[in-house]
Amino acid sequence: MKSLKHLFGIADLDREQIEYLVNLGDSFIDINRRSLKKAPTLRGKTVINLFFENSTRTRTSFEIAGKRLSADVINISASTSATKKGESLLDTGQTLAAMQPHVLVIRHSISGTCEFLAEHLENTAIVNAGDGAHEHPTQILTDLLTLKQAWGTPEGKTITMVGDIAHSRVARSHLLAAKKLGYKMRIVAPRTLLPAEVERYGCEVYHDFDEALPGSDAVYMLRVQSERLTDSCAFPSIREYHEAYGLNSQRLKKAGDDCLVLHPGPMNRGVEIATDVADSVKSHILAQVEHGVAIRMAVLAALCGGDGGDDGKE
Repeated sequence: MKSLKHLFGIADLDREQIEYLVNLGDSFIDINRRSLKKAPTLRGKTVINLFFENSTRTRTSFEIAGKRLSADVINISASTSATKKGESLLDTGQTLAAMQPHVLVIRHSISGTCEFLAEHLENTAIVNAGDGAHEHPTQILTDLLTLKQAWGTPEGKTITMVGDIAHSRVARSHLLAAKKLGYKMRIVAPRTLLPAEVERYGCEVYHDFDEALPGSDAVYMLRVQSERLTDSCAFPSIREYHEAYGLNSQRLKKAGDDCLVLHPGPMNRGVEIATDVADSVKSHILAQVEHGVAIRMAVLAALCGGDGGDDGKE
């Protein structure tokens, strides 16, 4: 398998690399569930999490992942970085790289930020923790691990993704992964929340949620990213959006008894998903959160040359 130097997006990974990271993440699940949640895999390594956007799940899971593998982890947010004093992103990146960290995990509102920094930081591995509406590779790897636990393989399955596709880096990464791994994607959204020429990804596009549900093996709900909306008239109202594109238990019945429910978080209950679905036995949303730690452990281990070995078992 071709080794990883950085993780920018699913677009840069082949099927073998994706499956390797998912399987490596699978091997870390047991560490996270035992009482002594520690392995020496990254002892002596340094990971810096640099987040220019708010995050609960991704940032916390990267921090926990590094610490459970015995790495030294430093967290920096935009509000406490020197960029608030006028320092450029490049200067911030070069300053941190001069401290010789092994991995720099970055979330930023501008697409391509990670690739830009990687061109200037030769000795530091860069991980994309979400860049603009571009990609969110560790979320998709997390989802694939969740589906592996449920199905064994997503190949041949149909995932129906609903919501703000236009502004979703999760949607883009899943569309790319589907083509590499052989699962089908159905996209459901009002026309105002669809990217141009989305059909080029080989997905089926629907505007009627109920029409898309039959035959779905999983329904993946996305929140409306109001912070990225430039059109205040993207949909008439929250109430009307929920009626047309919200998932409730009655609507979910149209997908069949074995359909899974996924959501990358944060959830807006009563908008894209009803509480009776979010908290139901069909919901794998908390499993996604748990698997997010395991996948980020896998990514850090892969970039730092760790093989997942554990001599710190109970």
